Amino acid sequence: MLDPLLLRSFVAVADCGNFTRAAERVHLTQSTVSQQLRRLEEALGCRLLDRSQRQVVATPEGEQLLGYARRILALQEEAAEMLRHQPGGGVLRLGVPEDFAAERLMPVLAEFSAARPGVRLEVTSGLSPELLRLYQGGEFDLLLVKRMGDGGDSLASWPEPLGWVDSASHPAYGRDPLPLVVFPAGGLYRNEMLHSLDVQGRRWRIAYSSASLASVRAAVAAGLGVSLLPLRVLGPEHRLLETEGLPEIQGLRLALYGRKGLGRAGAELVERLKALCGG
Repeated sequence: MLDPLLLRSFVAVADCGNFTRAAERVHLTQSTVSQQLRRLEEALGCRLLDRSQRQVVATPEGEQLLGYARRILALQEEAAEMLRHQPGGGVLRLGVPEDFAAERLMPVLAEFSAARPGVRLEVTSGLSPELLRLYQGGEFDLLLVKRMGDGGDSLASWPEPLGWVDSASHPAYGRDPLPLVVFPAGGLYRNEMLHSLDVQGRRWRIAYSSASLASVRAAVAAGLGVSLLPLRVLGPEHRLLETEGLPEIQGLRLALYGRKGLGRAGAELVERLKALCGG
């Protein structure tokens, strides 16, 4: 059986003539796309791409597969769109970052569900890298995700200012090594924290780790360590470290992605999310 994920990467490389641009198009790393193409070639027992030229081109076998690949992907999208437009409104699957699925988002989702009782809204929260991987695998119709830099072909994106945060009453800053409160391995904030501190040559240790934003905020407030958090989640129990010499982190953005053929209900939810994030 031909894996649609491998076919999507194959079509992207054939269209772009370049692994880097193809990776951007399918929201994967260049190495992942290369691995997927090797897996597809191994499964079919033939070379699909000629990599010897400056621009990657399809081999004769690749040209033959290309037409089938486009038809398979088109049928997959057609089937998904048909199901979305079934009577009753169908299902809308939304992925959101764990630290965004709090009080700001809940009223928007509740209002949407009340206005669209025929639509079954399924919301999953988690760490941004994992959510993006699931979206690329077809698990979500809409995705709000944190990314460093521009969101590529996102529907919209907004800056997400970050800051180093300590306890207002039990400061941890000044200890050596610096105790950190972090999200689990793979989390975007964690990666940026550790990398920037390493570049600065500052000694650190992980004092507390949790996938829950509420737990991370509470741990910082209690004085277990400092953390890197969005400014919008800070409370009076926190102190923003602005002049202590910690490395500045910039470039994080909140990006909204959506699949084609979302239908009226999906388009309405997109507009509600845009209003929330842009407000």
